[in-house]
Amino acid sequence: MGAKLYVGNLPYSVAEAKLQELFSRHGSVVSARIITDKFSGRSKGFGFVEMGSSEEAERAAAALNGHEFEGRTLVVSEARPQEGRPARGPGRGGPSRPERA
Repeated sequence: MGAKLYVGNLPYSVAEAKLQELFSRHGSVVSARIITDKFSGRSKGFGFVEMGSSEEAERAAAALNGHEFEGRTLVVSEARPQEGRPARGPGRGGPSRPERA
């Protein structure tokens, strides 16, 4: 297991400092990041925590997966690399514009 963990089903109100505090009980936390919507800035309900070592990550995942945290049951697992997204072409997904002469 790698040292980076996916943390799902987070309460939308939780701050990164609180997430870091929770995981620090199980080892050293390198970083804790909550993923937010780029337009509204609101939490998407999941994040990532990087632990100091694989052993600490395993320990934290075992202890916190299924753990109730502020009324939500956490889902904690090894983080997987982000899958590539299909290219969206010119104009960020819109139809291509003809070149001007």
